[in-house]
Amino acid sequence: MRQQLIISAIFFTLAVTAAQAEPPHLKDRQTGKYLGNLSANPYDPNSTSNPYGRYGSEYSEDSINNPYGRYGSPYSSDSPNNPYATNPPAIYDTGGNGQ
Repeated sequence: MRQQLIISAIFFTLAVTAAQAEPPHLKDRQTGKYLGNLSANPYDPNSTSNPYGRYGSEYSEDSINNPYGRYGSPYSSDSPNNPYATNPPAIYDTGGNGQ
């Protein structure tokens, strides 16, 4: 019984920690400018998937979804949508480690 209680407590702690973890985020590699969370949550105000948010709107200058903007254009050297980009945004985890 005691062992089950300990296992349940460990599982609960891990589940709560995982639920509170922040999604990875994008930054401009050269300037360090924050470009939003890489999240599928359309309600997160900082998500690249929020069509009405600063980082997800197709009209925002800071969005990777703006086909005419610096970070969304298929022709911009700062866009992940350009396969030849020289400075696409970097993905960072919550600890600030870039990928």
